[in-house]
Amino acid sequence: RCTDFNTTNIDADIVHCHTWYTHFGGVLARKNYGIPLVITVHSLEPLRPWKREQLAGGYDFSLWVEKTALEMADAIIAVSGETKRDIERLFNVDPARVHVIHNGIDLEEYRKIDSVVALKHYGIDPRQPYLLFVGRITRQKGFIHLMRAIQFMDRDFQIVLCAAAPDTPEIAKEMKTAVERAKAQRPGIVWIDEMVDQKIACELYSHAAVFVCPSIYEPFGIINLEAMACESPVVASAVGGIQEVVVDGETGFLVPLEQMEESPFELTSPEKFARDLAVKINQLMKDPELREKFGKAGRKRVEEKFSWSAIARKTKALYETLKR
Repeated sequence: RCTDFNTTNIDADIVHCHTWYTHFGGVLARKNYGIPLVITVHSLEPLRPWKREQLAGGYDFSLWVEKTALEMADAIIAVSGETKRDIERLFNVDPARVHVIHNGIDLEEYRKIDSVVALKHYGIDPRQPYLLFVGRITRQKGFIHLMRAIQFMDRDFQIVLCAAAPDTPEIAKEMKTAVERAKAQRPGIVWIDEMVDQKIACELYSHAAVFVCPSIYEPFGIINLEAMACESPVVASAVGGIQEVVVDGETGFLVPLEQMEESPFELTSPEKFARDLAVKINQLMKDPELREKFGKAGRKRVEEKFSWSAIARKTKALYETLKR
């Protein structure tokens, strides 16, 4: 519900903020009106130094807003256990105020579908297997490592890159150059340079032989839930909350990566990660039975662990402990 701060009579029980963009309003509500403040942490600014490319001096402001809000909040929801540990390490907060409640998805909206209309529209051959990447063009999503891995991949499958919304013009140029280089190396690369809607995304997930998530920082990785709900097996980097979503050897493969322990958290061996990523993708592409097994197990895991109804119950229970 929208709250009007230009009044002395605010009857809200809780103010719940998501991401630093909204935190300042939450801080004002708590400070001026005594309304309990809940913050859900989907990412942490100190762990995303590449955002300075996009925000310039605004990055320092985002760091300050996030720190101020988290240290004032009555309760903090971390979207993964890994995120909870990061919050407690980076900020002056009582661990008892930090609660792990995973993200979820709508299982009715995200499910395997038969339609191939979108595939044909984008020039994807539905008769041939394809590797799928879906994500924003940002350093966080690891697109450059995926592009580096392509040279090590077998050539008997398509590669579909549903990637748009670059953080900066420079990153957009990097992506364009990388795609052009990859297309010169092998056939079957399709770049969907636009943000697609949920229906099209479901179609892409549903027919993907393998979904890949090469992120270098991912507090949760809801994109993997979407793919798993549509019965796509996942190959993902073993980082952050992804490790609480994808079960290695059961719903897909997790690929370890070694990073610098301090900012800018770059990979210490990017070529090794690229090769290891390609090895797991090639392995799954050669094994249709394993792909189907992982896909079914992925859907089952999402149904059992990540439905919105279960997450809503946990969130409501937390609210009840904070009501004035």
